Amino acid sequence: MTSSTIFSGVSPISLPAAATGGNSPLTLRDMLFFLRMRWRWIVATTFVFLAMAGIYVLSAEPTFVASTQLVIFPQVSGTEAQRSFAEDAFIEGQLEIARSSDVIGETVRALGLDTDPGFVDQAPSLQDRAKNWLMGISSESDPESQEAVGTGPRQAQPQAEDDRIQDRAIATLLNMIGIRRVGSSTIIEISAAASTPQRAVDIADMLARQYIQKNIAMKANASRQYSEWLARFVSEQQRGLAEAASALASFTSNPRDQFKLAELQSATDARRTLYENTLNQLTEARQRITYPVSDATIVSQATLPLSKARPRSALIIAFASAVGLGVGLALAMIRHAGDRRIIRPHQIAESGGLPFVTLLATSRRIRNGHPARFLAAGTGSSTAAYPVIPGMAELSATVVGLRRKRRVVIGIVAVNPGGGASTIACELAVLSSISGAHTLLIDAAAQKSSLSKSIAPHSSTGLVDVLENGELIQTAALALTPTLKFLPLGKVEAVTPAIRLSSRRTQLSFAELKKEFDAIFVDISAFSASPDANAIAPELDGVLLVTSHGRTSIDDTMRVIDTLRNVGAEILGAIINHAPKRIES
Repeated sequence: MTSSTIFSGVSPISLPAAATGGNSPLTLRDMLFFLRMRWRWIVATTFVFLAMAGIYVLSAEPTFVASTQLVIFPQVSGTEAQRSFAEDAFIEGQLEIARSSDVIGETVRALGLDTDPGFVDQAPSLQDRAKNWLMGISSESDPESQEAVGTGPRQAQPQAEDDRIQDRAIATLLNMIGIRRVGSSTIIEISAAASTPQRAVDIADMLARQYIQKNIAMKANASRQYSEWLARFVSEQQRGLAEAASALASFTSNPRDQFKLAELQSATDARRTLYENTLNQLTEARQRITYPVSDATIVSQATLPLSKARPRSALIIAFASAVGLGVGLALAMIRHAGDRRIIRPHQIAESGGLPFVTLLATSRRIRNGHPARFLAAGTGSSTAAYPVIPGMAELSATVVGLRRKRRVVIGIVAVNPGGGASTIACELAVLSSISGAHTLLIDAAAQKSSLSKSIAPHSSTGLVDVLENGELIQTAALALTPTLKFLPLGKVEAVTPAIRLSSRRTQLSFAELKKEFDAIFVDISAFSASPDANAIAPELDGVLLVTSHGRTSIDDTMRVIDTLRNVGAEILGAIINHAPKRIES
């Protein structure tokens, strides 16, 4: 027992003697109690997640994003519905062209990214890895898989080192860009992410220019093929026109049939018209080859980003806070549900069917500049001089109510050592004597006689001697105040006084003591440390069970209650000691 620790803030709670059964609804008071008890778990878990997020934000390489916008001019015709469908299909096709390996590769070569070790060898970010995993692709080549494929009957030639570097650079750049259509308009946006603002701008602009060049090259190539076909067709039409003109000239020199002449004239005119039209188309096709026009043009070039796009510090911190709070609440609820320690009075009241459970808070007080101690025998102190601890009066009033039922011999026993049973017994005895009742405090705690060592350390006789000779009670019981006497333990040999009292063959009788004293409080050794409680409890009018808040388990407490009831003891109530101030309030 620590003499510097005393008790205050007692809040006796009257509870039914038996549990009502069933699950009580969750109330706001229960939720507030849960938060008061488990807030450290929630705060600690949230702090861990915030720390992880902070480490990531501080260590992650910043990423800047720049965007270039282009407008597409779809070459479509038809009805309104047909044009709308054709425009969507045309723009989707242009988006795929912009994402093609040809455009990406030309961008890599134009910027020299394949020769930049920092770009080619950079590891993909966590976001890129997750995206690649979800899409089922890998941004890094797998040499082992390539070698495995090469062992088949159709072995592929090993890829050149330059080609592998080029492919790796293309895959890296593909993860760094984004191409999308802006709403339902004909504008597409090309965005690029890089470790520096300038590189992001360069990539976005170069990718837009390479896409336009790819578009021009595709149109020029199509015009070239069309022109070659038209050239062959013009040659054929030219030969046909020459043959038709020759036939017409031959027939005109010797006309025999006017109808035949008109037919040849019509065929020659048709040949000439077709030839002229084809020749005009050939000229236009050659012009498109020489002066090609793109289907897209840049409307907004990329500008230097003013701030980093990733990592988004505020979003990450907010997300980490929310996740940490949720995980903390989950862990706290798991801990709260599985916690078998006593933290609330109703745990004992409902499980043990006790008439009342009292909650005691601990505090440290100073009396005259020294730590609080028990009353010392022979000091001449009066009851008024003893500083009554605030709050113990409520517990004493409950005991007075028990005394009206002639329950005057009360034992105080703790479930485990260090529960504060000796201090509580002393305080109850003092308050009982202050109320005017003649009170006797008996130290029967043979395992640790804290009361005897503190109140009467030099006493020569005690309870052990009175058990042998009842007449010694007059000298062994020390008068602390006019209404309070203390019977120290004495020198214990083989058998403890509690076990000897249970034999009912000693010179000390509680029945005789009741005639002299209004209230008798017996300090008993802790239940887990000694069998004294089982022996002496049936001889008492009742027992007060002392538990420690947050230390004593409900299972141990119920085992003690059941054991004491099995030997015939009456459990008057329980005391939850060492409760924090916030719980007591």
